[in-house]
Amino acid sequence: MSGNPQQFVLLHTNDIHSHFEQMPKLAGGIRRLRSQYPAGRVLTVDLGDHADRVSPITDGTDGLANIAVLNAVGCDLHVPGNNEGLTFPLEVLDRNYGQEAAFTVLACNLAMEGREEPPSWLQASAIREVDGLRVGFIGATAAYPDFYSLLGWQIDEPLEAIAREVRRLRGQVDVLVVLSHLGITKDRLLAEQLEGIDLIIGAHTHHLLEEPLLVNRTYLAAAGKYGGYLGHLVVTVDREAGSVSVEGGCLPADTLPADPAVEELIAGWREVAERSLSRVVARLDRPLGNGWRTESPLGNRLAAALRRWVGAEAAVLNAGQLLEGLPEGDVTKGDLLRICPSPVNPCRYWLKGADLQEALELALTDEYRDKPLAGFGFRGKVLGTLCLDGIDVRYEPGLPEGQRIRFVSIQGEPLDPERLYRMGSLDMFTFGAGYSPLGRGTETEYFLPEFLRDVLEADLAEGGERVADTQRHWFALKGRS
Repeated sequence: MSGNPQQFVLLHTNDIHSHFEQMPKLAGGIRRLRSQYPAGRVLTVDLGDHADRVSPITDGTDGLANIAVLNAVGCDLHVPGNNEGLTFPLEVLDRNYGQEAAFTVLACNLAMEGREEPPSWLQASAIREVDGLRVGFIGATAAYPDFYSLLGWQIDEPLEAIAREVRRLRGQVDVLVVLSHLGITKDRLLAEQLEGIDLIIGAHTHHLLEEPLLVNRTYLAAAGKYGGYLGHLVVTVDREAGSVSVEGGCLPADTLPADPAVEELIAGWREVAERSLSRVVARLDRPLGNGWRTESPLGNRLAAALRRWVGAEAAVLNAGQLLEGLPEGDVTKGDLLRICPSPVNPCRYWLKGADLQEALELALTDEYRDKPLAGFGFRGKVLGTLCLDGIDVRYEPGLPEGQRIRFVSIQGEPLDPERLYRMGSLDMFTFGAGYSPLGRGTETEYFLPEFLRDVLEADLAEGGERVADTQRHWFALKGRS
């Protein structure tokens, strides 16, 4: 390098998913690193999915606890991930980002449906002055148009939106950084196809880059998942040479000192959440048992509630959505979060009879009942068998896998392999997760913002017993063994 190179520091986090136990360590690391550099040389950014409503602290505060922590660590810029954008309704985001956040929120490909301007709290990009350097930041988040549109958002293809901002900003800044909640594949594509970006800090696919990766002329960085690492980048700019270099990497959070002030902050929000989640929403006159390997009263009741909620002929969901049963007595919001934690949404689609029968055969195998599953919104442990409503299955356990089912009926009529059935189901199946035959539906309609536990809450709140509590749908026949 020539002349007098200038440096600044970027500290970054991503995909923490409400692992509050890691946040004091990250906060302590941020505080310590800031103290090692001259004032004003350090910027802190978060790449989204900081919040996850599987967490009682997040769910019980509607994400306010996450905002408070980001404020406390001195976050400068934040990109909302799909866990922020798709699991909180707009009025909650308006409050959290518009009224409570002390940081700038960026997403160049997100706008309000039917409006020319985004919300006042949302910007496509921002320029920050750091020790005389002009640093441009462009935010972008993963596009799920079918889901965002149901919440009143318009989300555009991110690469085109980023390209527009690059053209607009490149001549105004010394360094251009993309804050990407798009995943490593799209980050690489950006670096390969779009000139003018100096650095892409990534998220969404939970990838860890222990040191910056140079692709074409763009550096890539990312800090893994669940608050396991704190990203620490030193950016060096030589204006005379027209060059930018990035060094640094990711620091394991377990090596960082915990910040007691953030520990205390989280403890306070935990109490707020516990009070909120203690609200009684239903009372059971009898227990509802649960299990993931066979059908259960609670699983069948939830399947029946799902069918009614979406208005379908039949419904199917995986038993692994439910982690526990419910005892007799009061049921609280916290109970429902504990037993049904996944932020998955109901959906309705047309499914061919043959595809349904294929999925039902898979549900009779140990491989699928005990299959570990992660991602796609699923926060359980194993996939589990299939809970049904409107469907009855007769099978011989001793027959070979894939040939055990002898008869299936839908609403009392024999299943027609060629007919299309109006099914209630879960969004995660449409992504190809779990039972792949259930992902072959057509004309899918998603139901947002409600989660599966909201469907269960509404059903239980009506009170009384349901036929589904005792009704069976899987019948083992005596035959070859």
